Amino acid sequence: MRAERSFTSVVSIAEIAEWCLKNNLRVQEYLRAITKGSVILGLDEQTASIAGTINHERKKTIRGWGMVDSLILATAVSYDLRILTGDLHFKDLPNVRML
Repeated sequence: MRAERSFTSVVSIAEIAEWCLKNNLRVQEYLRAITKGSVILGLDEQTASIAGTINHERKKTIRGWGMVDSLILATAVSYDLRILTGDLHFKDLPNVRML
């Protein structure tokens, strides 16, 4: 069995930190585990531009879709990666695996 590498958008780090705080969890423990087991992918101008286009289009049809969602999706598009998520905003996308 081949081990797959995990990748995480730097934007997801912010979302996870906020989620931990809302749920009274230890932010640093979660972030340490994520950064240990995953390659953190940053943003560049091209990815940001893709996110702007995605955001413009998705807001037309997906209620509650936000720029953070667009940045995460743009990162996956830029690196040709699948998204693993429990966020229902992504459920209609072909490159997404829902938890």
